[in-house]
Amino acid sequence: MALARLARSGARNSFAADSVVRRVFGNYIDQKGVLSEALYGSKCYSSLVRNVSSPNRHLGYLQELGGMDRSSLGSRGIRVSPQYESPLAEAVVENCDFMEDDDSHLAGLEATKPNEKPRVVVLGTGWAGCRFLKGLNTEQYDIVCISPRNHMVFTPLLASTCVGTLEFRSVAEPVSRIQPALGGSPNSYFYLASCTGVDMDKHEVYCETVSSEGLPRQPYRFKVAYDKLVIASGSEPLTFNINGVKEHASFLREVNHAQEIRKKLLLNLMLSENPGISEEEKKRLLHCVVIGGGPTGVEFSGELSDFIMKDVRERYAHVKDYICVTLIEANEILSSFDVGLRQYATKHLTKSGVRLVRGIVKEVQAKQIILSDGTNVPYGLLVWSTGVGPSEFVKALDLPKAPGGRIGVDEYMRVPSVEDVFALGDCAGFLEQTGKQVLPALAQVAEREGKFLAELFNKIGKQEGGKAFSAKNIDLGDPFIYKHLGSMASVGRYKALVDLRQSKDAKGLSLAGFISWLIWRSAYLTRVVSWRNRLYVAVNWATTFVFGRDNSRIG
Repeated sequence: MALARLARSGARNSFAADSVVRRVFGNYIDQKGVLSEALYGSKCYSSLVRNVSSPNRHLGYLQELGGMDRSSLGSRGIRVSPQYESPLAEAVVENCDFMEDDDSHLAGLEATKPNEKPRVVVLGTGWAGCRFLKGLNTEQYDIVCISPRNHMVFTPLLASTCVGTLEFRSVAEPVSRIQPALGGSPNSYFYLASCTGVDMDKHEVYCETVSSEGLPRQPYRFKVAYDKLVIASGSEPLTFNINGVKEHASFLREVNHAQEIRKKLLLNLMLSENPGISEEEKKRLLHCVVIGGGPTGVEFSGELSDFIMKDVRERYAHVKDYICVTLIEANEILSSFDVGLRQYATKHLTKSGVRLVRGIVKEVQAKQIILSDGTNVPYGLLVWSTGVGPSEFVKALDLPKAPGGRIGVDEYMRVPSVEDVFALGDCAGFLEQTGKQVLPALAQVAEREGKFLAELFNKIGKQEGGKAFSAKNIDLGDPFIYKHLGSMASVGRYKALVDLRQSKDAKGLSLAGFISWLIWRSAYLTRVVSWRNRLYVAVNWATTFVFGRDNSRIG
């Protein structure tokens, strides 16, 4: 009662003070005039009082009360009730949830102490992030990995899972197997969450879990302090702001994308056999359209044509003559490959039944695509593969940007304008002042950058530079230099392309055909992350060769 009377007396002198009293205390004094302990013992009370800005001396006194030890209130005649004794007390705690939006009150990992190992926070579990995690010395660092997925995807073989050549688990490697410390070290963690913001001055990242089901708050947010931050959050598919792409098209970058494509493909095959379906509707349902003639689009088209030639004709005989594949590309397919290889791919795909169309998509509707020349292309399955660009998270970061909108870095993968922040993979690119070109968004680029940065961190750790603000005068050694090892792409029917030139204009070995297909399979089998997955892939290939692809639609 004393605290309430004090607040009311101060309110007479100022309308603003009266508003504060009503907002802060009006709902928190029970019927007996007792200040609830649920309010006074919570961070909500002190935060509300502390944030009141007024020259009124009585409000200043309230601020002092907010910082006092609750045990001292007995001498002031203020009685407190046990937590949740009254319904109003419980309401106070519920009403305080909005305070969690204040980053200073989020739960999480605080800054490391001087006697603790420095903490490296890694955002992302793609090629760059996982290769960095694998090479980092956990004797020198604690690691916190934050990502909306708990595995790495071996993307070069992802197209094979869409038609049943490989099982989905064959291309996914759990991040805890790549870096065992995330599951076994006491101060290293993996958090299934998305990063929503970074405070470079406080050395903190702010995150939100991918699901809040069963958690105390929805959405559930937390913060993690870092000594070193590695941003490897990847990229997002480019849609060029074309209407309808995100609503109606399927992408091919994650395992769940491949699962959706597989379900849609098999569903359309089965639905088209139902009685009463017109021939026109059957053709639409079984028309698979691929947008983008890069390696992903070409490999998916090749896998799809194989599936049609070998499995659909045998198991879906009633509709085998209706299914077809169309690949739409604005320019030439596989533009980064040798001219001879591009011509070979064009002839082989055409021979395999893939229809190649040169055009630009203007709009995507639920059942048809409209091209820039006015042509309408009906479809049952649409796969969008036109390259990648920076994600919304990367765009929102207040960091220097390289050409193309990526995070700008120097030759050591550092973000020059801030301390202890590094970026690599598809979300990073060299700044113009480095004199280097922005590297393509390829798996081999990201993997090489991850390996380089892990070695750099291990070198920094040996020189006691792992803590925040402690690596300024450390010799970093040689900068990152990328050398292209070549490109490969499968075009279906035991044929592939191998281009070993170091650049588009350089000279080098180029192969196409069955030998190239053997090289393609051997190379990817050796590059799969673990021996477990190599065994999975080899067994899946053998099973498919002997028994054909699995056409079960599950889920």
